[in-house]
Amino acid sequence: MVAGILAGAAIVAGQSARFETLPVHGQVSMITNGRSNVLLQAGPQGVLLVDTMSEPDGTPLLDAVRSRAGAKPIRYVVNTHADPDFTGGNAMVAAAGSQLVAGNFAGQVGQRAVDGAVPQAFVVAHENVLTAMSAPAGGRLAAPFGAWPTDTFFQAERTMYFNGEGIQLVHVPHASTDGDVLVFFRSSDVIAAGDIYSTVGYPRIDVARGGHVNGVIEGLNRLIDLAISEQFTEGGTRIVPGRGRISDEFDVVEYRDMVTIVRDRVQALIAKGQTLEQVKAARPTLDWELRYGSTSGAWTTAQFIEAVYRSLARPGDK
Repeated sequence: MVAGILAGAAIVAGQSARFETLPVHGQVSMITNGRSNVLLQAGPQGVLLVDTMSEPDGTPLLDAVRSRAGAKPIRYVVNTHADPDFTGGNAMVAAAGSQLVAGNFAGQVGQRAVDGAVPQAFVVAHENVLTAMSAPAGGRLAAPFGAWPTDTFFQAERTMYFNGEGIQLVHVPHASTDGDVLVFFRSSDVIAAGDIYSTVGYPRIDVARGGHVNGVIEGLNRLIDLAISEQFTEGGTRIVPGRGRISDEFDVVEYRDMVTIVRDRVQALIAKGQTLEQVKAARPTLDWELRYGSTSGAWTTAQFIEAVYRSLARPGDK
């Protein structure tokens, strides 16, 4: 298993946490604050970031980017999904970047080009991320306008070519949300997994935003299909979760099996007519509670079980 890569790590003091930068593979590094991860690809064309952490993390994140990439401009931000823990820094990070354009395109997008650079990095995401971030909630927008994606796609996949490297954005329908994407850096052999995979907790499933346990399992299967191990399913392709340590294919296989077994146990209990409270009392996650479980915080074991139950329950189940 890949337990983490420590050589060449850089540490930047954040407002509430230390930001650590670790080389992953090829042109890709990981910036982490201990709560969530950002991937940084840096090369001759500039910087591409996968996710931007929460809004208060914007300044220390930019400090970490500059510490790693120097004066190279931020050209792209790619969001794996709409969670504010992953998109909160969009506005600040995008505003700190610039996008090279050609011809009259700068005028077409309504921005002034200076020496061929538009003063705003593109924010790329699935169109369902834009829908989630722009939808009114409680009389106000879910996210400020400056944080919204500026370049969306609706297809199953989108490809980019940046810094001499092919990058695949793979949409995983109805997983953690309805807008999740895997980001595969093909030459570096690194995949950003977003919130469908974690080494520090159960996968987060937002049923209200189209999440479903079966979609998470399909997403994990897609991760396994994309990854190529060095031997015995270990080593090889690096997989970076939204939260937790750098992993390999074997780690994801174990995690996929765990989620599948929990899903099957909950499905069997529902088939017996058990209510949500009875399912929770049966503890279908017992085998993994020491490793992934939590009774407090933003995502507890009880919340995970409820999300699985709500994914699978029929109308009228309690």
